[in-house]
Amino acid sequence: MPRERIGLYPGTFDPITNGHFDIIQRAAPLVDKLIIGVAYNAGKGPLFSAAERVELVRNEVTALIQRGFDIEVRAFDILLMHFAQAINATMIIRGLRAVSDFEYEFQMAGMNAKLNDDIETVFLMASDRNQFISSRFVKEVGRLGGDIAHFVSPRVALRLKARFAVEENSVVAE
Repeated sequence: MPRERIGLYPGTFDPITNGHFDIIQRAAPLVDKLIIGVAYNAGKGPLFSAAERVELVRNEVTALIQRGFDIEVRAFDILLMHFAQAINATMIIRGLRAVSDFEYEFQMAGMNAKLNDDIETVFLMASDRNQFISSRFVKEVGRLGGDIAHFVSPRVALRLKARFAVEENSVVAE
């Protein structure tokens, strides 16, 4: 019997963007099960806690699950390859936006292959409309009052707006 194809799409997802969702939609049909791994990654100073990011991602993928795709969202705070082994992943899915992404991801894929060559890295190119979207830019534009409606879902935009309002109130209070 063939091994179940379990794909792992890891990231910080702070917040999940339309670009992330595009990769999720395209990856889900390629595997029997897709696990979205939300990295704690405190070093990046995330805007949302890991639990909040898991909730945001779960909310975004609900419609795909209802359409029959087997998708789980889990937080992790261990080495990516150890997490991949723990969930029996057969592949790691990574999105690529630009050549600069490829250079970094190529090095990471090589390192991961040295750690476990049974797990393949699969790259999916970002669609044209999402190539420029990054969580970092979305947060910067949103924090400065710009329109982020084209970059994230309405649900995520509301959460960002609420978070920025809290930040602004705490700065004013100081």
